[in-house]
Amino acid sequence: MNTPTTSVTTDAPASSAAGQTDRAGEAPAPGRARRRSLIGLTAVVLLCGVGYAAYWFLDGRYYESTDDAYVDGDVVQITSEVPGTVIGLHVDDTQRVAVGQAVLELDPADAKIAEANAEADLARAVRQVRGLFAQGQELRAQIEQREQAARTADEDLKRRGGLIADGAISAEELSHARDAVTTTRANVAAARQQLGQTVAQIDGTTIADHPQVLAAAAAVRNAALALHRTELTSPVSGVIAKRSVQIGQRVAAGTPLLAVVPLDTVWIDANFKEGQLERMRVGQPVTVHTDLYRGDVTYHGRVVGIAAGSGNAFALLPPQNASGNWIKIVQRLPVRILLDPKDLEAHPLRVGLSAAVRVDLHDAAGPLVAAAVRNVPQTTQASAGNDPAVDARIASIIADNAGPKAHEPARLSRKTREAPNVTSLAAAGP
Repeated sequence: MNTPTTSVTTDAPASSAAGQTDRAGEAPAPGRARRRSLIGLTAVVLLCGVGYAAYWFLDGRYYESTDDAYVDGDVVQITSEVPGTVIGLHVDDTQRVAVGQAVLELDPADAKIAEANAEADLARAVRQVRGLFAQGQELRAQIEQREQAARTADEDLKRRGGLIADGAISAEELSHARDAVTTTRANVAAARQQLGQTVAQIDGTTIADHPQVLAAAAAVRNAALALHRTELTSPVSGVIAKRSVQIGQRVAAGTPLLAVVPLDTVWIDANFKEGQLERMRVGQPVTVHTDLYRGDVTYHGRVVGIAAGSGNAFALLPPQNASGNWIKIVQRLPVRILLDPKDLEAHPLRVGLSAAVRVDLHDAAGPLVAAAVRNVPQTTQASAGNDPAVDARIASIIADNAGPKAHEPARLSRKTREAPNVTSLAAAGP
């Protein structure tokens, strides 16, 4: 029985020693693995740092990006230039319109009445001026008649002056002859003054270009223009927005009624920090992504302008940094980015949408200020006052009321300008 006990006692220490030997052999393995992992991680971090530094130095530093960017565009307000009542509304919000399309109509009744009155005033003015021309001819005939009477009185006085010495006539009769000469001379002078006053109103003019006729014609054009303005048309092609007018509403002149937004000419206003603008120049290429298409669509464009100042500089109440406590705040400047028209046509945008912008700064040789910031110039409208139909109507009214020889100018003749040429009677006497 002592033998098994000894055997058990001998085997236990041997097994314990073997276990300790195995654990001692496995202990160094986790430490070496951790060291290898740390070394590998460090190497990866270093490689990534070196790679990013190389990328930033060679390429990354030539790009500036911001997500403080929004779609902007023209919002063309349509306002009434004349007061009136809305009797026709042909468009509504979100509707597309073409340039020149009628969008709203005001009641033209008042304007038609005003135009009829203006045409009547023009006809009246033509006839009044025609009367002035006729009066001038009448006064010339009166002057000739009175001059003849003055010559007759002068000859009578001469004859009586030779008879007074022989006693053939009395002194009283000679005095009456002298009074007749004075009266006829005064009549000639009065007629000449009346003619001068009349000719002063028509001298060097025709009926068509007389000031009174021109003023009446201008009133006709003004009335026709007011009638034309009762129909409002779209000045540009785009989408209707901000309609605030209803049928039957009385609108005043200058009241905004609706707006047209031309979506094919929108642009991007990207607000970059002032530190990002050092190398930014006009003409640099830009890539744009919008949230509308979840970033799947890439728009291509170019920088066309940098704002003249920050938003604070043009605010209603600009900051007064010279008063109170001052805290430096990094400012942002709007940068206008013009998009490729083909991209806009394929993927339309709306004003106010947000965007992410990335500008390529490799080429910094462009100017800071652009001469043109649009692909095509803004559209212009022909003046509503240049209406050939109105001019033809005015010419017709003048022709119908002017009579014959309306094209001949009236001028004061040399004879009527001069003083009456009557022989002096200073030598006449008893």
